[in-house]
Amino acid sequence: MDTTLKTFKYQFIKFFQWISWIVICFGVLILILATFDKLPILAFPFGDNWLLISLGSLSIGILLYSLLIYLTRPSGIQNNHIWIQGISARKATAWIVSLILTFFYCILYWWPEYLGHSDAGENTGLIAFFDPLSMYLKNKPASQWFVYGALYTLAILLFGIKFILKYRHNRYQVIRTISVMFFQTGIAFLLPEYLLKMNLPYNDYKNMWPLNYYFFDGWHIQELLSHGNIGRNMLLFGILMIVFISPVLTYFYGKRWYCSWVCGCGGLAETAGDSFRHLSDKSIKSWKLERILVYAVLLFSIIMTAGVIYTFQTGQTHVLGISSAALRSWYGFIIGAVFSGVIGVGFYPLLGSRVWCRFGCPMAAILGIQQRFFSRFRITTNGSQCISCGNCTTYCEMGIDVRSYAQRGANIVRASCVGCGICAAVCPRGVLRLENGSVDLFSRTEKPKPNPQITDSIPYEELM
Repeated sequence: MDTTLKTFKYQFIKFFQWISWIVICFGVLILILATFDKLPILAFPFGDNWLLISLGSLSIGILLYSLLIYLTRPSGIQNNHIWIQGISARKATAWIVSLILTFFYCILYWWPEYLGHSDAGENTGLIAFFDPLSMYLKNKPASQWFVYGALYTLAILLFGIKFILKYRHNRYQVIRTISVMFFQTGIAFLLPEYLLKMNLPYNDYKNMWPLNYYFFDGWHIQELLSHGNIGRNMLLFGILMIVFISPVLTYFYGKRWYCSWVCGCGGLAETAGDSFRHLSDKSIKSWKLERILVYAVLLFSIIMTAGVIYTFQTGQTHVLGISSAALRSWYGFIIGAVFSGVIGVGFYPLLGSRVWCRFGCPMAAILGIQQRFFSRFRITTNGSQCISCGNCTTYCEMGIDVRSYAQRGANIVRASCVGCGICAAVCPRGVLRLENGSVDLFSRTEKPKPNPQITDSIPYEELM
């Protein structure tokens, strides 16, 4: 390809990238105008279809940009400019995006009236903007959670396609991404809305305790029981997920079956958060903080749930002098809103995409314990092939120094590993493999032999 043709191709791509940004900004502008009830009333062909135009513009713009970026270069990680670009290097752009996300989550959780939500009268603003879609899906006006669910699902779908284009050479990544797109769209968003339309309880079948921390709330259990057999089946399925289905699947496939294939939090982190995965802190200090926080949250969720169940069974509002309702309220505020939402997503551009999964998710903590001591899943390494490029460590969103294991030829059996497989996908020598096997089930947690020739950021004592 001569220089003239290369220049023309470059200018062609840049031109349509700008077009895609203009289209995306147009979709965002409509949402902002809708929030302030400033949308103009237009005659045919626009009419009342501003919602369709807005979501359509966002979709077309993001898809066009993704096609231009990833179909004009080889698939996989490129390592180009990630530590100097504003959005991926914690520069001003990243801080602005983080502030906008954080501000949106604060409004969503604590001041939804500024989005137009109304318990008494008709919705206005952004909430009313989604009323037509809500009426179509469940015959009820929208709420702030419906708007959030719709935008959340759209983000996973659009950035999921972007992710597939980027890792199109890797079948594991393609299938895994299709899985999270399906579970978010079909099981977490459309099915619960359809249940409401049928006057049945809202139920996200894939969301289980302790991630679903209201599952054992008295009002929730009574709601399920009041709907007869289908409600009781929902309750039974939720309990089976906790005590049987999840442990069995974790035994065979590790925590990846949930964290990287099913969970909506993981789905958003893997798709919309993919550009920030290299920002996760890989230091020993961060690892120690992770172990303290995630198990503290798990303990908090167990105590809170025990109090809620005790109150439901006995009618006693206090346990050991502590109000179970207050405990439940504090858990919902600190863990359910601040940690999982505001920090968990709002800080994507600053701390990486798995802050919540790594430091706060009690579900990930339980699955991690099972994976560490009772699972066939591990990542095997071929140390003789490792060239210490560090791609695996750089792109591990859970902050694991994968290279330290690869250099030693040690299996990776870490409680925090979500089995996303990106470490294997970005390895240029095929050193890492995701495997399920039982041959070393009872010796897999033994430490590998120390190798004094290897020096890295992770001391040998900390490897396991």
